[in-house]
Order: sequence, then C-alpha cells, then structure tokens
Amino acid sequence: MKHPNWTEADSYKAKQIWEEYQEQYDLSERVGQTVGIDPKSSRIWFGDTIQAIVQQRDREGLDSPLFFQRVGDKTYFRKGGHK
Repeated sequence: MKHPNWTEADSYKAKQIWEEYQEQYDLSERVGQTVGIDPKSSRIWFGDTIQAIVQQRDREGLDSPLFFQRVGDKTYFRKGGHK
C-alpha cells in the first residue's frame, strides 16, 4: 500500500494530539519512551523504540504513517553535536 505524502498539516495535527494527551495523563513514568502518533486516527502507541512501535502496529495489521516523539523531549532526534 502506498502512503499519501506526509504534510505539514499532518505534523501539526500529531503535535496537537500529543499536547492534548499530555494535558490529560501523567506521563512521568514514561519519560524517555518513544511515542508514535497517528494524525488520521488520533491513536497513540508507546514503546522503547520506533521499531518496537512499528512491530506493535504490524501485529495489529496497521501501516499508516506516524509522527514520533520522545516523552519528555521537545524533539525526537537532533542531528549534530556541539564542540
């Protein structure tokens, strides 16, 4: 199945879903985990890695694109280092 192009609107929606989720739930025990957010269905998955979340979704027969975030961080991944 070919996925439609990911848009800025998808990213915005996923971030909005994540912000609302964080306001409703105590995530202190999940800090450092990875979260996958589906902007189309508003579903959220937690795992230790992106691969773990993809495996969970594979078992459910799902393959829609996700937005990934690390619990407790503003970004999932930063490239480059500081000297």
